[in-house]
Amino acid sequence: MTSARQQAGFAMVSAIFLMVVLALLGGVMVSLSNSQQISAVRDLLGTRAYYAARAGIEWGAYQALQASSCPVSTALPGAVAATGFTVAVACSASGPFDEGGVSTTLYRITATATTGTLGQHDHAERQLQALVSQP
Repeated sequence: MTSARQQAGFAMVSAIFLMVVLALLGGVMVSLSNSQQISAVRDLLGTRAYYAARAGIEWGAYQALQASSCPVSTALPGAVAATGFTVAVACSASGPFDEGGVSTTLYRITATATTGTLGQHDHAERQLQALVSQP
């Protein structure tokens, strides 16, 4: 009769142990899911920041090649700002250089796209540079 009582107490201890282990496993799964979700959001913001900076490069190249000069530093207007990104475009010209009798000017264009608050989950920043030339 004493062995039956010992086994009944053992069943309760093992049930409590199993419940604690399952609760810890559930907590780990929720934590892992959260970190994966944050990682996916950061990847998406990084990609969007890259394309916003690329739009800044294209805008700066257009300005440089159409007007044969470029602004020293400016914020990209309109469409990109509507996406939630701030895009700063800087440009510097060097030259003219003589390339086989043709005068060529080089433009170094730097575009920086940012969004969110530094140090927070919503922060993303990308910076691109390009060299364009105009004969």
